[in-house]
Amino acid sequence: MDSLVQSGWQISSYFLCLFLEPDWTWVLMMYLVTHYSDFQLACIGSFILHESVFFLSGLPFIYLERTGFLSSYKIQTKSNTPEAQGKCIARLLLYHFCVNLPLMLASYPVFKFMGMQSSFPLPSWKVVSSQIVFYFIIEDFVFYWGHRILHTKWLYKNVHSVHHEYATPFGLTSEYAHPAEILFLGFATIIGPALTGPHLITLWLWMMLRVIETVEAHCGYHFPWSPSNFLPLYGGADFHDYHHRLLYTKSGNYSSTFVYMDWIFGTDKGYRKLKALKET
Repeated sequence: MDSLVQSGWQISSYFLCLFLEPDWTWVLMMYLVTHYSDFQLACIGSFILHESVFFLSGLPFIYLERTGFLSSYKIQTKSNTPEAQGKCIARLLLYHFCVNLPLMLASYPVFKFMGMQSSFPLPSWKVVSSQIVFYFIIEDFVFYWGHRILHTKWLYKNVHSVHHEYATPFGLTSEYAHPAEILFLGFATIIGPALTGPHLITLWLWMMLRVIETVEAHCGYHFPWSPSNFLPLYGGADFHDYHHRLLYTKSGNYSSTFVYMDWIFGTDKGYRKLKALKET
């Protein structure tokens, strides 16, 4: 097991280099494919890549809350205590190793059956980008309905209320949830790749983008450089923070990345009214 963990860290570091030096993509993927099995790459590598991206993108927001740095961009004036932050991290590590990792291991045969591959040739950027767009579209649709169902009375009380323990979210709370919710909403993330049977590099890129997006949506800060200021229909932190502040029966804003589902079904009316009042 120690060798697998060491291999996972190496896989993670090598893949991060792909974005720093795109010209090395072919060489590094050749190295990975020839030195590690498909199982190591798809399961151990994916898990440690997820942990690296998740904690590296989420931990800075704990620092911001504790120091008060950039507080002028904080959406809520309230902050979480160090004890609450520590509880979140401890529970996340438990869930990640006891729920996420087994889920990744169990998903390997499914993805292989659906056509996931790590061999050459690498997919073109046109193929990668079109698949990523498809994943965002289908994930938004499935997540919206799954999230909305979780806000029904029984499911909220027994499952989804765990995620809402933090009415003032920070980056790491994005994955703080009941194990049943992790499995339930995790389906929205994997259904796109399961349908297309992507190359492993596409799956990794999708995972990284999805993790960064959900951390940003829960970060509790609205910066001038926040994606919602530039990307049409992108929800972001301001949109999702509203969802955490209200009671489950009145929250709305159920969307994942883009907000068109809430707009179509009118579940963002309260947020829109509040935003309009602030702008007047």
